[in-house]
Amino acid sequence: MPNIKKETSNNKSNNELSRCGFIALIGAPNAGKSTLLNSLAKTKISIVTHKAQTTRSQIKAIVNYNKSQSIFIDTPGIFAPKRRLDRAMIYSAWSGANEADIIALIIDAQRGLNDELISLLKNLTKIKNKKVLVLNKIDLIRVEKLLRLSKEINDRVEFAQTFMISALKGEGVEDFLHYCVNNIPFGVWLFPKEYISDLTDALTAAEIVREKLFIHIHDEIPYNTTVETESFKEQKDGSIRINLVIYVMRDSHKKIILGKGGKNIKIIGEKARKELSKIFATRVHLFLFIKVRKNWADDPERYREMGLELPKK
Repeated sequence: MPNIKKETSNNKSNNELSRCGFIALIGAPNAGKSTLLNSLAKTKISIVTHKAQTTRSQIKAIVNYNKSQSIFIDTPGIFAPKRRLDRAMIYSAWSGANEADIIALIIDAQRGLNDELISLLKNLTKIKNKKVLVLNKIDLIRVEKLLRLSKEINDRVEFAQTFMISALKGEGVEDFLHYCVNNIPFGVWLFPKEYISDLTDALTAAEIVREKLFIHIHDEIPYNTTVETESFKEQKDGSIRINLVIYVMRDSHKKIILGKGGKNIKIIGEKARKELSKIFATRVHLFLFIKVRKNWADDPERYREMGLELPKK
């Protein structure tokens, strides 16, 4: 069951005129893909932090509009991989692109046409699916520079349409949504109308805790952790008890996450508990445990929990 449900006014979705399709949001880390996904869904589905490479696997937002069901896929940022986990994330991103009806390349307009983007564009030319360009953070760049960047990118890759948006402020997002709604294939809906995400409650809880880890723990440590929900139980009084395990690679990482006198883990727990209570609209009892598992980054089960495939060494 998805963690969030929202009623829509569409009561006759599955008929011969209905549409249903997948739109993959791809791009470099911190381009604003997760922020755009949440803006499209009008609620928080994908975690967002100021740090790069926060999204690890494909997260879906289901947007029902009139007779169309658009399934937006937030993919991991595409970058030069250094670790096994990095390669798994990039494979997930390109898999999402290859399987989508529309590929939306999200670009941080402030960064311009750098080497990272040039490499991404080169790989994108190999994919035949319909592609659109989405220039994000337009509120932070001059119009002249924005138009020049748009031309430079369109000269390298054939895009069906170019959109200029501010995902954070919601500017231009409706235009992008309307394009997707009208250009996905005809077909029956894949999800019931009340679903707006394919995330389970257990995965939602793990993702929220991982977000707080990225925000409150610095340096490389969050990248060397993974969070899993050990148990998720609804109590007789309607509250929810959640036990989560934070896996780390070293004892020193465990000490840092705990903090002096347990200060860090207490802050992470309090922030996560507060947000989860809002999401589930009930009281949440959250219990966090930290376990050292030195080889978790080579453990197929950990990758399955993250929705990733373990790549070969």
